[in-house]
Amino acid sequence: MEALLGGFAVTLSIENLAYCFVGVLLGTVVGILPGLGPLTTIAILLPITFKMDVTSAIIMLSGIYYGVAYGGTVTSVLMRIPGEASSVVTCLDGYEMARKGRAGAALGVAGIGSFVAGTVGVIGISFLSPPLAQLVVKFGPAEYAMLMLAGLSLVTYMSGGSLARALLMAAFGLLLGTIGSDPINMTQRLTFDLLSLGDGINLVPLAIGLFGLSEVLFMARQDPDALKVLPPPSRLLGFMPSREEARRSVAPVGRGTVLGFLVGLLPGGGAVLASFLSYAIERKLSKRPEEFGHGAVEGVAGPESANNAGTAGAFVPLLCMGIPANAITALLLGAFMIHGVTPGPTILERQPEVFWGVVASMYIGNVMLLILNLPLIGLFVRILEVPRAFLAPMILAVCLIGVYSSSGNPADVVLAVVFGFVGYGLRRSGFDLGIVILAYVLGPIFERSVRQALAISDGDPMIFFHSWLSGGFAVLAVAILVAGLWPKRVGQAA
Repeated sequence: MEALLGGFAVTLSIENLAYCFVGVLLGTVVGILPGLGPLTTIAILLPITFKMDVTSAIIMLSGIYYGVAYGGTVTSVLMRIPGEASSVVTCLDGYEMARKGRAGAALGVAGIGSFVAGTVGVIGISFLSPPLAQLVVKFGPAEYAMLMLAGLSLVTYMSGGSLARALLMAAFGLLLGTIGSDPINMTQRLTFDLLSLGDGINLVPLAIGLFGLSEVLFMARQDPDALKVLPPPSRLLGFMPSREEARRSVAPVGRGTVLGFLVGLLPGGGAVLASFLSYAIERKLSKRPEEFGHGAVEGVAGPESANNAGTAGAFVPLLCMGIPANAITALLLGAFMIHGVTPGPTILERQPEVFWGVVASMYIGNVMLLILNLPLIGLFVRILEVPRAFLAPMILAVCLIGVYSSSGNPADVVLAVVFGFVGYGLRRSGFDLGIVILAYVLGPIFERSVRQALAISDGDPMIFFHSWLSGGFAVLAVAILVAGLWPKRVGQAA
């Protein structure tokens, strides 16, 4: 506690408070703009931090990272465009709540859940970092392979209808994940000699095409009165969730927070996997599973909490072991090293003001994000009052600009358009697009981990059961499959 109070003393200086606010504000704006993402933003701003104090620099860059999780919710709820990869799941129920006139409630639940999860995540960083960091080190290729297998088995949970359809979408996502260079020997696969596919399909055009552009096509065919918009409330509290919605959100926020933080610790896991896991769990535990995909408040509260807690969890291996959990924390590691600071076990002894200053700034940053975002909910919701004839071209423009700005590659724009038509066709046929993204994200990690583990063991598959972690995840994968199939068999027998 004494060290944490010292961190607040560092963060509460006028200069560091200003950098913290700039970081979270930029993060919110970047989250709202599809395609830009925290990785690109931090990479652009990294040279600006060279002459800054190391604590101020990391405070600002970290604010961008966890601020994006707040901003990405806005376009996901209002336009069905995932502002950031981890906001894909929010499109499923958040947008349906908006169509029912509950956009303000969806944004309110997401904002409050994100604040709770972010704050609890920072508390976890403060008090649990060393033992959790030691656990992360125990993960090798075999452990990651079984963890990803457990994640892939979640298709049985994610599927609200036919399991065959869910497995078909999972296979489609896995197929998309194999396009590009082989992860071991770097040979080209399924590229059809197209240079634009040499590095594989990026998540941004895939997600924006399947969700954003397909929604534009749906808008063109729907009745103009299909989107119900209630008159905007006259008070701020009118945009908040009802008592029933708040009651139903409490447990999902708690579960999503714990799950997201633990998954965020793992390299390759992060906020995207955490949000999908949370959604699957909430759907299975819900007394109203039929509401998921049609505006269930639990489908917003759980994933949004897991998303933000996962972002906080990614800081544990970075700060305590010097191990980046994803590409964004790898950039933050670079920022540390540019300033002559090496994250790891020695940072608490040699430069505690940096470690605790960054941790304290995350407490303050989450409060800033809550204050910044909740009053703007009324303004955001008014986007839905824009006539459909104007809203559809706006969404189309935002999607295409977002895709192009993410890579500067015109081929990605073409891919997004193609996936827009694919997504439209799949949605009309009743397929669940969320499963495609889940399989696409987990598939390459699973393949790489399996091949690395088999290379280590000279092809002996028993390596996946040599440790209690990998064996435990294998058992969990089987349990998830059985649990997902069991109710359907019972229902069919009845």
